[in-house]
Amino acid sequence: MKAACVRTQGPASNIRLEEWPTPQPGQGEVLVRVTWSALNPIDVYLRAGTIPMPVPSPFIPGSDFAGVVEAVGPGVTRFKPGDRVWGSNQGLLGRQGTLAEYVCTHEQWVYPVTPGVDESLLAASALTGITAHLAVFDAGQLRKGQRLFVTGGTGGVGSFVVQMGRIAGAEVITTAGSPEKIAHCKAMGASHVINHRTENLKEKLAELVAQKPLDVWIETQREPDFDCMVSSLAPGGRMVLIAGRTARPVFPVGPFYVKGLTLTGFAMFNSPAERQRHAAHEVGQWLAEGKLKVTIGATYPLEKAAEAHAFLEENTLGMAGKLTGKVVVKVS
Repeated sequence: MKAACVRTQGPASNIRLEEWPTPQPGQGEVLVRVTWSALNPIDVYLRAGTIPMPVPSPFIPGSDFAGVVEAVGPGVTRFKPGDRVWGSNQGLLGRQGTLAEYVCTHEQWVYPVTPGVDESLLAASALTGITAHLAVFDAGQLRKGQRLFVTGGTGGVGSFVVQMGRIAGAEVITTAGSPEKIAHCKAMGASHVINHRTENLKEKLAELVAQKPLDVWIETQREPDFDCMVSSLAPGGRMVLIAGRTARPVFPVGPFYVKGLTLTGFAMFNSPAERQRHAAHEVGQWLAEGKLKVTIGATYPLEKAAEAHAFLEENTLGMAGKLTGKVVVKVS
């Protein structure tokens, strides 16, 4: 099979298209012929070697996939050859990834394609959609009528958080960096959008929460401002962190505990498989019903996986502002 391979961690140019042996499914595993993959910031970090997570040597990056079951191993009960499926959790914790013509994974990380939903959209919704669902409903415990803030309303996770907040019946506040992105956030359901390039976030947020503070703050950026977060939340409010591996910010302990706030940090791949499966089911259903939309910002063929990685890195770590939505890779 063809695979986008990294033999030495480093820049995106280290990705090479190579011929690999097709993996064979073992106990409880399925072999999927990949049609679509999608990129996430963690794929960039693992390719670059900037986070301490084991990777095979050489390894295939990529967490998300959609495709067709080619074969199943002993003990598989949920799938059969020919089933159209999607999933995530690949390319992590020593597993090979999805920028390849085939991926072999345990059936617990595989979900049936929701009828009527394009597979490219499911691949683009995998890690980010499941992460957003867990952040909003498991960690954030968001309820109807509450007030939610999320940074980066057009980002991979942020765009899903905005929409899920709307689905939950909450009032959503977010940030964006251009008039076009502000309009996009409002179309997805945000009630208020702060332009982080032209407006002072702390001042604008202080105005918005003066009469009604926030119930949930979901932080997608790498450097959280805990003073701003704590001052913006109502007593009993929840803060959820899903980024910032190297961040070491100042933390306002006194105001935090006096308000009775909670702080939760989580990574999607640490969540139980059954919770991820529930989140994936609802993401698929909401996509089919038109309640949830995913924007694909750039599409690359497998042969240009290195360019896809470079583009994502430019717009996440580099903050170039040229990307709205997901970067996907057409594999076959």
